[in-house]
Amino acid sequence: MNRKAQEANTLFQSALLQEKYQDPDGATRTYQRVLKLQPRNKLAWYNLGVIAQRGGRTAEAREAYEKALKIDPKYGSALYNEAILLKSTDTDRAVELLKRAIAATPNAATAHLQLGWVLAQKHHDDEAENEFRRAVATDPSLLSQVPEQFRDDVSPTPTSSQAGATE
Repeated sequence: MNRKAQEANTLFQSALLQEKYQDPDGATRTYQRVLKLQPRNKLAWYNLGVIAQRGGRTAEAREAYEKALKIDPKYGSALYNEAILLKSTDTDRAVELLKRAIAATPNAATAHLQLGWVLAQKHHDDEAENEFRRAVATDPSLLSQVPEQFRDDVSPTPTSSQAGATE
């Protein structure tokens, strides 16, 4: 590893610690230093997006996620987070991003769940139901987050050990 890469890696680790210890401003400055050394560091861009998103700076978060996605168009976490930012304001773009996130990580249960919510919001109930079903099949604990009108249709079938159980 060359000196520049080593320095960038050390800075990146420092930024992660700054985030852990609730210093988003310090972490932001440190990620920016990483990006001066490695402008194509998708993780630094992504983490800047997360910090901005947590701080309510939506435009800044979107810009950082977009930069991460220019580096890696299949970066599932950036696709997902940008979709969450857009789900109430640009549902078409949110659907596109969530579908790309799912293509990159097919078992991403929360991405299926969020896609279901956006599709339900757009009144695409059949598609929404399919996404809710995939979410719950992958992670049954998500059933409680499925809208009431879809719950019975997407509930996992009880296994034989559960079928005979009584309360």
